[in-house]
Amino acid sequence: MDSKRPLHRRWRPRCCAVVCVAVLLLLALLVLILGLTVFRPRHAVTTINSVRLGGLQVGLNAPNLALDFNATLDLDITATNPNHASFRYDTGEAELYYRGDLVGEAAIPPGEVPAMGSVRTNVSLTVMAGRLIANSALYREVISGSLNFTTTTRVSGKVKVIVIKHKMVAYTTCDITVGILSRSLENYDCKYKTKF
Repeated sequence: MDSKRPLHRRWRPRCCAVVCVAVLLLLALLVLILGLTVFRPRHAVTTINSVRLGGLQVGLNAPNLALDFNATLDLDITATNPNHASFRYDTGEAELYYRGDLVGEAAIPPGEVPAMGSVRTNVSLTVMAGRLIANSALYREVISGSLNFTTTTRVSGKVKVIVIKHKMVAYTTCDITVGILSRSLENYDCKYKTKF
């Protein structure tokens, strides 16, 4: 009996070490599986809910033989976060283009979208009349009764999943048609994209 007792005492620490290593491996495997499935980063999306014509003034300045044009577009933007962690974004950009030329811009204020939530923001884009009037195609479109614009928004931020921070940028591009006579939006079509 005395010879069995020391052998038992030698196996107890080894058995305990094997069980501890097995538990650590199982925990590491569990964290890996959760990290690749439930907690993997998903694309945050910015969507433009509506585009409203805030103000439109079109007139002919006869003494200078020029066209007077002032317009404001109000964008209702929603940032949606499908992640299990909050999405913090920096100051974003909203830009308005007419035939490839930048004619308006506005800043999207920084903020945070909660986990599995969304946040709405309103942004007003004011058209820079000097840049717009410099484009010769403007006069033809005013006479035809509608103007075609493109708006782009860019929101960049970070999502921290477990201990890893993921950077992502959400883009939205909308083609907009503004009716001159009706002073309203006739049509808009948007496309969304997110990059990590």
